[in-house]
Amino acid sequence: MLVVMDTNVLYQTLHSTEGASHQILRLIRTGAVRLALSHAVLLEYEAVLTRPKSLRRFGMDGEDVGAVLRYLAAVSEKFEPSFLFRPNLRDEDDNMFVELAVTSQCRFLVTSNVRDYRSGELQFGSFGIVTPAEFMQMWRQTHVES
Repeated sequence: MLVVMDTNVLYQTLHSTEGASHQILRLIRTGAVRLALSHAVLLEYEAVLTRPKSLRRFGMDGEDVGAVLRYLAAVSEKFEPSFLFRPNLRDEDDNMFVELAVTSQCRFLVTSNVRDYRSGELQFGSFGIVTPAEFMQMWRQTHVES
């Protein structure tokens, strides 16, 4: 299953080893879930996650975060959106995640800011917009044997 992961999900993953966000990273590490990635999204991850405030919160340094980003770049499926989709989201930076979701034809865009993505003028029915907890609940229902 291919997913796009918003920066806030990766932020939560680095902040805590508990919770749904970290579970998603574990699924990516095992290959059970595939991560779609573009150059623009990777740069966004780096810009947010290497801020001094972020590094202090994670208890990491820039090299530690760099190692995580290099790993994600190595294991992800790369896409470069050819067209810009502007659904007029509240946060202009969120558009790049929609563009990646459309281009990659992923199944889900995983974000903690679901409302922000659903507020746009353009709606895309080709992928679901879910929180990390919703994603993990769906994952368990379809992949955990009874």
